[in-house]
Amino acid sequence: MSISEFVDKVQTQLPKDTLREVPESYLEEPRSLLKGSKNSILALPQSTKEVSTIVNFSRDTGVGIIPYSGGTGLVGGQVNPTSDPVVILSTSKMNKIRKIYPNERVVIVDAGLILDDLQKEVEKDDLFFPLSLASQGSCRIGGNLATNAGGVQVLKYGNIRDLCLGIEAVLPNGEVFNGLKRLRKDNTGYDIKNLLIGSEGTLGLITGASLRLFPKPNHVATAILSVRSPSIALELLNNAQEFLDERVSSFELIGQKAIEFVKKVLPSIKVPIKSSSDWFVLIEITSSQDQEIKDTFEEFIQLALAKNLVEDGIIAQSEVQRKTFWSFRESIPEANRLVGSIVSADISLPLTEVAGFIETVSEEISSISDCQINCFGHVGDGNLHYNLFRNWNKPISNYENSAPDLSRLVYDEVVSRNGSISAEHGIGRLKKDQFLKTSDRVKVETMKAIKNALDPSGLFNPGVLLD
Repeated sequence: MSISEFVDKVQTQLPKDTLREVPESYLEEPRSLLKGSKNSILALPQSTKEVSTIVNFSRDTGVGIIPYSGGTGLVGGQVNPTSDPVVILSTSKMNKIRKIYPNERVVIVDAGLILDDLQKEVEKDDLFFPLSLASQGSCRIGGNLATNAGGVQVLKYGNIRDLCLGIEAVLPNGEVFNGLKRLRKDNTGYDIKNLLIGSEGTLGLITGASLRLFPKPNHVATAILSVRSPSIALELLNNAQEFLDERVSSFELIGQKAIEFVKKVLPSIKVPIKSSSDWFVLIEITSSQDQEIKDTFEEFIQLALAKNLVEDGIIAQSEVQRKTFWSFRESIPEANRLVGSIVSADISLPLTEVAGFIETVSEEISSISDCQINCFGHVGDGNLHYNLFRNWNKPISNYENSAPDLSRLVYDEVVSRNGSISAEHGIGRLKKDQFLKTSDRVKVETMKAIKNALDPSGLFNPGVLLD
């Protein structure tokens, strides 16, 4: 069925202007690696009932559905490059906070709520939602859940899967899964909520969620410390967790190349690091009650200096300086985008494998290519962004033929160390081939069985994750 025929059938069942022509911005992912087909229509439902209506017509007519959240995904999950007719279903009109339960530390939200808006709203009750991402000003809760987003505070609070108590979603048969519970414990059979989280819109379209909140961390201490190597950084992490226990909320590894990139392409961003060291860590500790946290933090850093774990460092002396530290860290992905990557790998490794991976794969890449390596990430939870870029003196086209071999080298090393080829961005369309080649056969077959059971016609996000 054509898109025009689909529109003729469904628009009489929806409020006026729910269906619209698709703006160009919906047809391209952030790095312009995929272009979507214009054989599509944009749907902007305002309720779960309207989502269900669209899904029912999709099932009856065979027109696929592409769930669209904030559009910030980096693996092409929100873009359909084929000529098959699809509905791009945006949750942007479903953007309300349904209810806050301050005494339970729970909030129920629409899937289209922007992450930053959620954080600001719960702060009014002196509460805190800890998911923190560079894209939080535009990413939406439904997309965060569909990709099981992580961010910079996974070390203390976990991924969004760990922050979610309940899910509301429209399934491929048009039925609504009413799972918006506020329970910490619910041992009643299969966990449908956690099946939908991380499924990238292939099993259901999330329309609402109940999320855990925490007391606002009123006491914060932050520092950027120079270290000799990633292995020393991980030793520093172990010391920090022993000395500071659960107060360690973030532990970021930053290479010197990241500083170079930010200075070159984002000159308006203040770079707080003056040292010429090759490696740095951005560490933050938080507490809702410990008023002496800064003194304790300074004591820890002095001990780290005495053990030669740290060469130098800067402790934020104000909230403004702390925000400068984080502004620099959050600008690294944008600097990477502006430079333009040859290979962009979002990976995770067992903590004891991180340093060995960086050393081994960097040596192997340097032996066959003159590309630049920018390695940084949430090393506290084993998540690295390992990205390769052209030499400044050469055009990126010089590397097109070698890019597949360089990518294979990175991912083969990850797999050999029992790591994951996707730590937090998902698989989408861009990583599907690597996923199918490197994943456990039984896992893939089980995923296909689940997909076939819930969506036998393959209408939900066709081409994502599985063939």
